[in-house]
Amino acid sequence: MPQRDFTNILQLRPEHIEDILLGLHAGQWFGWAGSNNKDYENLVIHYSDKEKPTKEWLEGELKRQQDAYDNDYARKRLDEYPSMYELTVALWEGVVEERMAAVTKLEAKRQAVKLKHPK
Repeated sequence: MPQRDFTNILQLRPEHIEDILLGLHAGQWFGWAGSNNKDYENLVIHYSDKEKPTKEWLEGELKRQQDAYDNDYARKRLDEYPSMYELTVALWEGVVEERMAAVTKLEAKRQAVKLKHPK
């Protein structure tokens, strides 16, 4: 079943089958028979041209996207890498002022993040 995966765009971990359903089609193509009871048995498809995904597929896709989010080393690294400001200052000091201490310190910080969140 084709799908648009928004988890990387929004940087949110999917927690419910509703998160998966939101990425399948545009618009309000589905709803719930009981708004307080959002489980598969209460899933209602509003349009006849939209197919109701199976419970097994939805649960499998939810698990796949959760695993992808949890194992996304690039996303985890992004929050801990040196900032653009730190990078700019270190490069300026290293290239223009010929003082490599800031560059060395920045590279040590970057390597520590890479060790903490390996590929």
